[in-house]
Amino acid sequence: MTRKQKRLAVIGGGISFIIAAVLLVMFAFSQSVAYFYMPADIAKSPVPPGTRIRLGGLVGEGSIVRGGGSTVQFAVTDATGDLVRVRYTGILPDLFREGQGVVTEGRFETGSDVFTADTVLAKHDEKYMPKEVADKLKEQGLWQHAGEPQ
Repeated sequence: MTRKQKRLAVIGGGISFIIAAVLLVMFAFSQSVAYFYMPADIAKSPVPPGTRIRLGGLVGEGSIVRGGGSTVQFAVTDATGDLVRVRYTGILPDLFREGQGVVTEGRFETGSDVFTADTVLAKHDEKYMPKEVADKLKEQGLWQHAGEPQ
């Protein structure tokens, strides 16, 4: 093998390695994407079971039901009146309560209309609502930030 052939082999191997690394990174990113939905979005076009999503809205009034252990069921709703029942096993954030903004992350199980969440995020003070939820509610003309004229 001549020097030129050796050099081409090293360059070809390096390019192959870089292409493989880029493909692995792209595959990893595609597996971790979780799209954001509101209950009205899910009512319009249901999400396939097993697809990881973020579900945001307001915790429905009177919907919190504590089960055995640390299992909690509640409804996430929006101003359209659509709601999605959510089941979560774990410790809820201290500021989680009815009528407040919430973002849950998880998936719908096959053959069930209950959203099984593995993460629940709640607002952190009176003026905060998760950005994704606030943007969707503002689009619908149903939410205004404190201090904005009504």
